[in-house]
Amino acid sequence: MSIEFSNAQRAEVLTEALPYIKRYTGKIVVVKYGGNAMINEDLKMQVMEDIVLLWLIGVKVVLVHGGGPEINDLMNRLGKKAEFVDGLRVTDKETVDIVQMVLAGKVNKTLVNLLEMKGGRAMGISGMDGMLIESRIKDERLGYVGEITKINIAPVTDLLEKGYIPVISTVGCDREGNTYNINGDTAAAHIAGALSAERLIMMTDIAGVLRDKDDPSSLIPEITVSDAEKLKVEGIISGGMIPKVDCCVEAIREGVENVIIMDGRVPHSILMELLTDEGAGTMVTGG
Repeated sequence: MSIEFSNAQRAEVLTEALPYIKRYTGKIVVVKYGGNAMINEDLKMQVMEDIVLLWLIGVKVVLVHGGGPEINDLMNRLGKKAEFVDGLRVTDKETVDIVQMVLAGKVNKTLVNLLEMKGGRAMGISGMDGMLIESRIKDERLGYVGEITKINIAPVTDLLEKGYIPVISTVGCDREGNTYNINGDTAAAHIAGALSAERLIMMTDIAGVLRDKDDPSSLIPEITVSDAEKLKVEGIISGGMIPKVDCCVEAIREGVENVIIMDGRVPHSILMELLTDEGAGTMVTGG
């Protein structure tokens, strides 16, 4: 159902956004993009629109993306079964080639093309370009799953200075020429830290940190780094939310002003968070 707005209501919305526009213009915001917001085509278009709008008002947006479902799809078509250990994809030599093909190729260039279609100027790179994400083997059991050893941020800052939206696929490398599959949340945290970003937005498939995982209304709007440790001990932060919150804490410790965990399935959630009084999701701060 479409909702009609009067010109006065439109003006009021823009007026409300003005202090936020002033706050973020010229600042760096890193968006980690994945999950259902990436699968649903309508949501994907809205995310691209949000990013281009922010870019047009002078926000320096960096888009870090995953692509797990697309990797699974190609593996299935090639007759290769996906295996996971502790939530991480076991990545042999053939699988890492598939990861590179999908993330640095199809997914990355599709997102660049969509941003350009919406009126932005985007440039796609992988963590291998300019040795952006230097890595080593994280765990022998996982094969070519990488642990980040260094972020060489110059390729990203060069693109930002030239007015591009950098679109980064999370494929890493080492000095011996090996390629690594890098967790997208971890990569986004390290990249945001290296950029001293104003904000890191982690788009997920849930509303944020919930006091009761089965009750969306129990959203905790803000937590500090010390709160996060207490909530883990209490079992409120558990399961798949633990590594996500750990990435948020890592980003804060590396110099990011604050991190938002938000539901990427909500239309225009990025704009709601950055440009309205309402906000979205759970904010993690240094405290």
